[in-house]
Amino acid sequence: MKRYWLLFSQVVTVLLAVWFVLVTLKPEWLNRRASLQGVTLLEAPSNAAGTVMPGSMSPAAKRAAPAVVSIATTQARTAHPLANDPWFRFFYGDREDDSPQMGLGSGVIVSPEGYILTNNHVVEGAQEIEVTLSDSRRTTAKVIGTDPDTDLAVLRITLDRLPVIAMGNSDTAQVGDKVLAIGNPFGVGQTVTGGIISALGRNQLGINTFENFIQTDAAINPGNSGGALVDVNGSLLGINTAIYSRSGGNMGIGFAIPVNTARQVLEGLVRDGQVTRGWIGVEPVELNSDLAETFGIKQTEGVIVTGVLQNGPAFQAGLKPGDVLLTVGDKDVHNVSELLTLIAAQTPGTAVKMRIKRRNVEMTLDVTPAQRPVAKLNKPHK
Repeated sequence: MKRYWLLFSQVVTVLLAVWFVLVTLKPEWLNRRASLQGVTLLEAPSNAAGTVMPGSMSPAAKRAAPAVVSIATTQARTAHPLANDPWFRFFYGDREDDSPQMGLGSGVIVSPEGYILTNNHVVEGAQEIEVTLSDSRRTTAKVIGTDPDTDLAVLRITLDRLPVIAMGNSDTAQVGDKVLAIGNPFGVGQTVTGGIISALGRNQLGINTFENFIQTDAAINPGNSGGALVDVNGSLLGINTAIYSRSGGNMGIGFAIPVNTARQVLEGLVRDGQVTRGWIGVEPVELNSDLAETFGIKQTEGVIVTGVLQNGPAFQAGLKPGDVLLTVGDKDVHNVSELLTLIAAQTPGTAVKMRIKRRNVEMTLDVTPAQRPVAKLNKPHK
């Protein structure tokens, strides 16, 4: 009996020693349970350093985040128009304030030469622009050009060893795809938020002249403007631009300019100092029942031409008031914003087929767009 008791004591001692070693060195092997105030909790295995958990977007963030920069702008404060009026000064006092106005935003480095894509509204009117990289390097930036019609701007910095983001293809994006939004919200520092693509081709929002937004529920807040919307591979899908909000904060509805649009603007501003767009000289209007009755057509949805500029591209191609525009090239037309975007994407001087309906009869016209007149606001900064 004494021998059995001794053997039992030795086995228990060995098991306790093994248990102590495992608890100290390899606690994840035990899948141990902890009791907290009578509640049994199952502890998850600890994640070893450098190991990517299933479903993690960490690799995408690591690839893209170094190329996202913070942008700080300085501009002179605008004086009140009545600041020099004696009666205004009598009632409201001396309100002169010479301190400069500060602005914050984000940008994305898209080439080793130092070109940065951001929003036009981030740098508009700025006298000085300072860019801070993710590695804490700081430098001033020069405005290469701006495009208010898409709310995009191109900056340039001169630093070596610049991190550059990979350019994706926004045409392949689909609703439900996972995305990350990277930027500097509220100036707190670089922040990564995640979500999905909620919708594609959002337009008629009244934000830009040409609208084709990617909608996402990834949190976008003030300061994120100009930052990157990236896919699961860390490739650039869009430039974060605007949010829908009643409070000024994120409500799960954010909008980004597709990278394919941004690429076109980038190439135009760097090469020519402006963006070259197609133009045909028509006055399009959303079709409704009243217009359909006026022009004697059965269709009540789409885009109808109510005016054609004499001797313009559309006039020369035979387009007439009352024509309903159905397609531009191989793309269907559903509303005015979509029509403007499709025509703007055409190469001036190159004919494009447009399918129309004239008094309920379909026909195809070859229209050769001219270059869209450039507004004064679109001139690049010198």
